Amino acid sequence: MTDLTLYRNIGIFAHVDAGKTTTTERILKLTGKIHKIGEVHDGAATTDFMDQEQERGITIQSAATSCEWNKHRLNIIDTPGHVDFTIEVYRSLKVLDGGVGVFCGSGGVEPQSETNWRYANESEVARIILVNKLDRLGADFYRVVKQVKEVLAANPLVMVLPIGTEDEFSGVVDLLTRKAWVWDDSGDPTNYTIQDVPADMTELVETWREQLIETAVEQDDDLMEKYLDGEEPSIDDLKRCIRKGTIALDFFPTYCGSAFKNKGIQLVLDAVVDYLPNPMEVEPQPEVDLEGNETGKFAIVDPEAPLRALAFKIMDDRFGALTFIRIYSGVMEKGCTVLNTFTGKTERIGRIVEMHADSREELTRAQAGDIVAVVGMKNVKTGHTLCDPKNPATLEPMVFPDPVIAIAIAPKDKAAVEKMGIALNKMVQEDPSFYVMTDEDSGETILKGMGELHLDIKIDILRRTHGVDVIVGKPQVAYRETITQRVEDSYTHKKQSGGSGQFGKIDYIIEPGEPGTGFQFESVVVGGNVPKEYWPAIQKGFALSMDKGVLAGFPCLDVKVTLVDGGFHAVDSSAIAFEIAAKGAYRQSIPKAGPQLIEPIMKVDVYTPEDHVGDVIGDLNRRRGMIKSQDTTPTGIRIKAEAPLSEMFGYIGDLRTMTSGRGQFSMEFSHYLPCPKNVAEDVIKEVLERNK
Repeated sequence: MTDLTLYRNIGIFAHVDAGKTTTTERILKLTGKIHKIGEVHDGAATTDFMDQEQERGITIQSAATSCEWNKHRLNIIDTPGHVDFTIEVYRSLKVLDGGVGVFCGSGGVEPQSETNWRYANESEVARIILVNKLDRLGADFYRVVKQVKEVLAANPLVMVLPIGTEDEFSGVVDLLTRKAWVWDDSGDPTNYTIQDVPADMTELVETWREQLIETAVEQDDDLMEKYLDGEEPSIDDLKRCIRKGTIALDFFPTYCGSAFKNKGIQLVLDAVVDYLPNPMEVEPQPEVDLEGNETGKFAIVDPEAPLRALAFKIMDDRFGALTFIRIYSGVMEKGCTVLNTFTGKTERIGRIVEMHADSREELTRAQAGDIVAVVGMKNVKTGHTLCDPKNPATLEPMVFPDPVIAIAIAPKDKAAVEKMGIALNKMVQEDPSFYVMTDEDSGETILKGMGELHLDIKIDILRRTHGVDVIVGKPQVAYRETITQRVEDSYTHKKQSGGSGQFGKIDYIIEPGEPGTGFQFESVVVGGNVPKEYWPAIQKGFALSMDKGVLAGFPCLDVKVTLVDGGFHAVDSSAIAFEIAAKGAYRQSIPKAGPQLIEPIMKVDVYTPEDHVGDVIGDLNRRRGMIKSQDTTPTGIRIKAEAPLSEMFGYIGDLRTMTSGRGQFSMEFSHYLPCPKNVAEDVIKEVLERNK
């Protein structure tokens, strides 16, 4: 059996362009996994192996790879930074034990870093911080540390200080050992010398080292007392305290370097081994029953326990479908049978492989703590639990956000119809935030996703990877409907046509619910006028009706239905009669309840150079945007705003034109708000014309 204390399952996450993939490349070079370093900007990075990634220089799919450092095995997942792919980050964080948050030395804490940090907080993942790109113009390590405190409300524990800045950046001082690591300019990460601290830095080093020790000894009362009495703790004691505090999320050890210039990465690797938790030190995953209620049991990381594993990513490549699996407990062997608790079906494990970006090594078995891929699983999707058939349990399922943008597509010729269906099916399996549906009225194929770039990439994959050429319609917004007034009403469903009839009478109140509550149902019937066994049927009738609003057929949100009274017939009443009564009641009462169209409002985060602020704000106002805040950053101005999605199409092109290509923005769904009357009228008119 392998020793689990030597395992580290880590993810590398950050804002777009902070250098995650480059950092991963350097780690693989240092750990001897690759011999030639590939660069992102040349489109040759090992973990960016999709055409779309190599062309755009961004990571789209998280890639998984394994390597070794100081006799420890590191399973590393390089995640995307772009907001449209945060689902990939979220999935990866869910199965990781620790992470490395990478921040750009000049850009600092950028919009997407905040989202990723929030996800990591929700998943309670221990992290270390790497302030990267310190060789760049405008890079300032101390400013980024301050931003981490202020913007992320996190507690960075500074472990190293940079020697020199921008072009002069040559290495780092390790505060624990008071030694300077200095690299030469050959670009070889192994060409460094360990020296004494530069004379002009000794005072600075002592100040920061004192802060480091004071924060660390708070984790151990005995050490703290000794320290207050003037006795300095040993380096081993300090490391033990730092490890304890990092795992408890009390602080985040903070490092700096330049991955591109190969400086400072060894210390980050040492920190991963020294301070991030092994699989046994992380809170175990709670088990839930098939209804989603917690059973009180946990998937303890133990090879002897029954098998519990979570599929967190599906990927299709030239060898067939790959299912990435994190094994929480037990052992998975080639040829064994596992139960998928979501489908209730068993599957046989064919080939188990250990992934290294897009190459692989065959394994005969994998055990608790491992992250592996299984080839050729048929019915497993992201978030499904695989377990021992004799000992079933479900791990907490993953929750994915609803898509906010849709486009219609059609194949260019008849021959491509079937091919397109197969390709889209594979793509949906891979990405749970990507939906495909057929419009019943027009027969069009509709793709839904998290943003323009998301759908853009999907169409690119369709064309290039699957060879399906499609015609693309203009983007459509996922509008919703709601109600604004309270209505008390009654509805009776009667049908008599020979044989037993149908009868169901309901008295009910329909009223607006709190924003974000969706559909709520409660019954306050007393005295048995509507027997309890019919309540679920009434709830089901209303719930099914909510899928289609009365204005333009968009789903209806935030509605509360209260069943007050009613009547039944001893012979003719049935569950189906009451379900039909509820559907009739919906059609009768929703038009009276002041139906209203609501639209998705996006949180928009824009970076712009100072000279273009006026243009950017003016443009956002024209797009019905509400400016929330403006902050000055060293590289320009950061504007936070809220704007309707319908006004934001094509924004990146306009922003680049306004800012001479220097502006950037990210956008994510925030909430729904009522549409202005003129917009609502146009949308309803367009939908009705399309459905003629």
